[in-house]
Amino acid sequence: MTEISEFDKRLLNLLQTNLPVCSRPFADLAEKLNSTEENVLSRVKELKAAGFLRRIGTFFDSSSLGYEGTLVALQVNPAALPTVAAAVNTYPGATHNYEREGRYNLWFTLLTPDKSKEEEILGKIRSLDGVDDMLNLKANKKYKINVQFRL
Repeated sequence: MTEISEFDKRLLNLLQTNLPVCSRPFADLAEKLNSTEENVLSRVKELKAAGFLRRIGTFFDSSSLGYEGTLVALQVNPAALPTVAAAVNTYPGATHNYEREGRYNLWFTLLTPDKSKEEEILGKIRSLDGVDDMLNLKANKKYKINVQFRL
């Protein structure tokens, strides 16, 4: 699949901004799109498989829920990148784990219920084989940018 239909564009636009919070959100979307729940679910699966859709989920204000967040940059031996990335992904609060170019080549965010849990997890990650250095980049101020791609 290299091209998306008008239906797919309308579906993707709704998924970005208006995914209902209810027991059957895809049935609700189907109604808005004059379609069926089965068709919407099928299109979502195909769009995901084709790379047009990466994730469907919610965003919460983690600080309002009592969590602390930080951005972490790791300098990892390139041969150890897959192993270190997999280890980071085992922590439920680790998100947005990406390989990047440069000295610090693995970046992720970490949400924890308190400072001591953050220190515990980062200590374990820092001690992984292949991790040469770590930067814990706490935010001084939080900015939330809402990006939507109108199709």
